[in-house]
Amino acid sequence: MPTYTPPTTPATRCDDAAMRETLGRFCTGVAVITASQPDGRPVGMAVQSFSSVSLDPPLVCFCPAGTSTTWPKINAAGRFAVNVLAADQQELCRQFAVTGGDKFAGVDWRSGINGAPLLTAALATLECEVADVLPGGDHLIVLGRVTALTPPERLRETDPLLYFRRTYGRLDPSSPASASAASAATISSKSASIASARSRSEA
Repeated sequence: MPTYTPPTTPATRCDDAAMRETLGRFCTGVAVITASQPDGRPVGMAVQSFSSVSLDPPLVCFCPAGTSTTWPKINAAGRFAVNVLAADQQELCRQFAVTGGDKFAGVDWRSGINGAPLLTAALATLECEVADVLPGGDHLIVLGRVTALTPPERLRETDPLLYFRRTYGRLDPSSPASASAASAATISSKSASIASARSRSEA
């Protein structure tokens, strides 16, 4: 069996820049977290940090920044929706990744069972209740219990919106969306990055 050979160069210290550069090598999907305020006004923010946690009970999580101005409104609602974005929703992602303004301007959506906005063209949606909020350094770890989701027959069959090295991307067009997870991701260099939006973002 081949043996592991440790790197000859010393490890880089875990400063902010090194963390961003290293973790940027982890390709993620993108989602928009939405909720409805008591007065009926919708709120939402784009996140990369969405993940499945458990099937029994059905739990998911996302990690808003501690400085987010949108998260307290979602938390106050106690319920939210996760809208998984498709590859053709880059502009929608940018719209929800910045602070201020009407993020829902021109966006087609409907109210879910729990009242949270469901974005019409999303790949999939999950409706959740806030189950727990845990400290996570300069972010928070929000656990959500899933109470409803898009029925399998209504899931949108198209490529997901990906994020890699501060750039949007999509699955290699030569590989069908149903191909193995081992399919390579082709990154579009001309796509604007969430990182640039995050200089103005609260998420």
